[in-house]
Amino acid sequence: MAKPGATGLTRIIKATGYSIKGLRSAWLNEAAFRQELILILLLMPLAFWIGDSLDQTLLLIAVSWLVVIVEILNSAVEAVVDRIGSEHHELSGRAKDLGSAAVFIALALNLLVWGALVGRNLLGWW
Repeated sequence: MAKPGATGLTRIIKATGYSIKGLRSAWLNEAAFRQELILILLLMPLAFWIGDSLDQTLLLIAVSWLVVIVEILNSAVEAVVDRIGSEHHELSGRAKDLGSAAVFIALALNLLVWGALVGRNLLGWW
């Protein structure tokens, strides 16, 4: 049975409001989100210069925004864990560590893709 609530355009409008509220919360409460977002906004113009094709440019943009997406999800996990309690629990620590690992992997993937395309298109390495 479906959860009662708004449908159609009303649901979309409410969902958009919740998303904006989440982005505002991330900006106000998460230093890593702010740092990554600012870095990505600075890198976006470079994606158009580094990418030799539309595919490459979109890849650079997509992997960059992936970092922000994963950071938001990590922050959500941390908020839920912190809501449950501040006492140390192995599963709480594991959840936070897994979220951190996901951000690390997204950052590593970002570095790999940007590095490969800079190496190939600007430095002529291969």
